Amino acid sequence: MCEVVALAQQPKKIPRIGFVSGIGGPSNPGPNVVGFRQGLRDLGYVEGKNILIELRSAEGKNERFPILVGELVQLNVDVIVCTGGILAAKPQSKETCI
Repeated sequence: MCEVVALAQQPKKIPRIGFVSGIGGPSNPGPNVVGFRQGLRDLGYVEGKNILIELRSAEGKNERFPILVGELVQLNVDVIVCTGGILAAKPQSKETCI
């Protein structure tokens, strides 16, 4: 008697990037976000398909960075990218900022 074993492939985890911009807002994300998204597309990433971006904007208020980074830490994103206010954001994360 022959026994067939089938192993189901586990779905690949889609990486999630937390992106905090110092400028812009939900309706107008600003040039940093536009450039970041274009750079990802140039590398073959398709938002919603093989990469997810959790976008947050401080809307020009650096005091918002710790709150926004805290939200992304709670969401357990894979990496956080900040375009400003990084010193304000640092205490929210145990990881080393580069």
